[in-house]
Amino acid sequence: MAFLERLEADIGGPSGDKTDERVQRRAAVAERRRAHIDESRRSFMRLMSHELRTPLNAIIGFSEIIAHELYGPIEESRYVEHAGFIRDSGLRLLNLVNQIMEIARLESGAADLDIRPEWLDETVQDALADVALAAQQRNVTLQASLPQGRPRVMCDPRALTTLLVKLLDNAILFGPEGGVVRLNVAADARWVTFQVCDEGEGVAAEHLPRLMRPFEQGENALVRHATGAGLGLPTARLLCEAMGGGLTLASLPGQGIVATARLPAAPAKPARV
Repeated sequence: MAFLERLEADIGGPSGDKTDERVQRRAAVAERRRAHIDESRRSFMRLMSHELRTPLNAIIGFSEIIAHELYGPIEESRYVEHAGFIRDSGLRLLNLVNQIMEIARLESGAADLDIRPEWLDETVQDALADVALAAQQRNVTLQASLPQGRPRVMCDPRALTTLLVKLLDNAILFGPEGGVVRLNVAADARWVTFQVCDEGEGVAAEHLPRLMRPFEQGENALVRHATGAGLGLPTARLLCEAMGGGLTLASLPGQGIVATARLPAAPAKPARV
């Protein structure tokens, strides 16, 4: 019996005191390790953001100087044209870098979001204004439907605007020229729902999960007609999840895609007495 008592004491015994201590120590070590990894990720993203954006901004800036002949006329016009190509390519690459860094921040939980009650109508109008030029270029009509009563949503205002712009941009890009893109917003006591519908070709249901993964699109990469890295919908999904909601897709071939984002509704203001 003495041997069993000593053995129980070594492993924590019936009370489990030592076992609890070991579990707590391991949990504390794991927490410190996670915190260190999270800080390392943030430091890496800050470094990469600076190291990638700084030379790109220089390339874009100097190419604009050449393209606009700010220091004097250039005799050979092809140099000006080529400088314009450099500028445009730099802008596309900078946009891609920004999207990749945004996805990395969201996936690592390093995005700093200020979630608070926000009026729906103001955010929706901001998003529609941001995509107005893209819609005009493809002769797409934007239609928006908002609930009555000016409900509020729990969100980071800038993140919600980005979320809606991503969904609208995707619908404008993959819908037909001269078509209609609809944004329907509904609200109840618990949720605010944003539904973006296009009139495009749509995709089969089994291909929808691919659209939520970065760097993938609904079409074969070799034959697709749209440019882009396929980061719009994945970013929108991550933004939804970071704000306590979610994003789902529905589609049938020939009937377009319906993207539905759902975010928590803001608590109703108490009535004044």
